[in-house]
Amino acid sequence: LQIEVAVMDGTGKIELTGSLGDVMKESAKTAISCIRTRASKFGIRHDFYTKYDIHIHAPEGAIPKDGPSAGAAMATAITSALCNIPIRHDVAMTGEITLLGRILPIGGLKEKTMAAYRSGIKTVIIPADNEPDLAEVDSAVKDHVHFEPVEQIDQVLKLALTEMPSPHDGVSAGKVKQVPISEKESDSSAVPRTDRTSPDCQTIPQ
Repeated sequence: LQIEVAVMDGTGKIELTGSLGDVMKESAKTAISCIRTRASKFGIRHDFYTKYDIHIHAPEGAIPKDGPSAGAAMATAITSALCNIPIRHDVAMTGEITLLGRILPIGGLKEKTMAAYRSGIKTVIIPADNEPDLAEVDSAVKDHVHFEPVEQIDQVLKLALTEMPSPHDGVSAGKVKQVPISEKESDSSAVPRTDRTSPDCQTIPQ
């Protein structure tokens, strides 16, 4: 599964496409609102939600997708697009996000981490409350993948982005950024990573 995020000049519309279920749609909207509360901290225009459209798309639209565990990945991709900061290519993540930026536990950690390992991921960011579940993760995965438990989205961004956003970063008029996030796992909640493909397109395979 891939998730693509594009930010473009507009009127504040939020487009969610790709056969997303209700829970995943709510997760996307929560991620946007969470980042909106941090706009000044990250140097994002305070009125970006009226000046830009945000489009979140999951390719292979014929396949239904749902679940909350791509929330942290969506928030990271949105921040990357708005701040023009790429995401590290060797990092994956999973976790539900709240309006306050808390990262909540998810299910299926064993399967998600195996998918990340098979994709060549070196670091996987997980909710801190899922740390006990690492006992069930295959030893081959634990031998090759480093796990970073987190509680807040700011911790995720510090680990996933090539640099933390500052008040000097952020979108400018006319800028369009596409941040695809790909997920590889057994269900629709993904574990993402980033590949730079062009100056205006970054890819995060999850």
